Amino acid sequence: MARFGQVLTAMITPFTTDGALDLEGADKLAKWLVESGNEGLVVAGTTGESPTLTHDEQIALIETVSHAVDVPVIAGTGSNDTRAAVELTERATAAGADAVLVVTPYYNRPSQAGIVAHFEAVASSTDLPVMMYDIPGRTGRKMSTDTVLQLAQLANVVALKDAAGNPAETALVIAQADADFEVYSGDDALTLPLLSVGAVGVVGVATHWAAGEVAAMISAFSQGNVAEARRLNQRLLESWDIETGDARPNPIPSKTMMRLLGQPGGQCRLPMGPEPAELEDLCRKVLSNLGRPGF
Repeated sequence: MARFGQVLTAMITPFTTDGALDLEGADKLAKWLVESGNEGLVVAGTTGESPTLTHDEQIALIETVSHAVDVPVIAGTGSNDTRAAVELTERATAAGADAVLVVTPYYNRPSQAGIVAHFEAVASSTDLPVMMYDIPGRTGRKMSTDTVLQLAQLANVVALKDAAGNPAETALVIAQADADFEVYSGDDALTLPLLSVGAVGVVGVATHWAAGEVAAMISAFSQGNVAEARRLNQRLLESWDIETGDARPNPIPSKTMMRLLGQPGGQCRLPMGPEPAELEDLCRKVLSNLGRPGF
């Protein structure tokens, strides 16, 4: 069994109509996501709009969700400032997180040696498990395979959320890392390809509204029913497509989906921008094709 479960959601952060943090909404949404089939939650990650949250807001969110659910809660504590990431990791540890998700330092474009030193500093500041997060499309710097493997030797660095978009490279990581080091897909559309090279699950976005279908796909693949896994993946292509894009970047579509499903969310904070006028109709179509009641 995967350490944190096979289906996790990188949870949106609900805001009130005036843009304040909605902790009551976060409590409700976290419980609903678990009831919908999620085995773990990532809070205050980039889908949770962490760049627009203060550290105090992040800690309040972590505390709220940790008390709301009985599944692993993984706190996003990454930063492009190592001292800030260490401070936030220490506070998240005290706030009740079960693990931390640490993204590669963004914008700075550090050397691979700098990336190693950054993760070493963060990992040494907590006794919690650490999941590294490699998403070069947002950070501007990819972790090399050698860097990932070096950091995987640290006692509490236990997993990688892989959104680097190169399953062949991921296969090398899995082949060379210790057997207890786990890789999660960080890109919904590549979950099935990454499962084929040894990933254990997904930290998803479309899992906000399609956790059951994603769980069924992973289960089918793990049981050797590749044809069924492929069929389910094809059924989810619309969800993969709608969850992000230039005109509707993640997490804007997820917030629209949650509103349509009667869950908290609110609008994204700037600079994410307003919800496109056509997005609600597109989301309704996706939900209808998934067979959701009322759509």
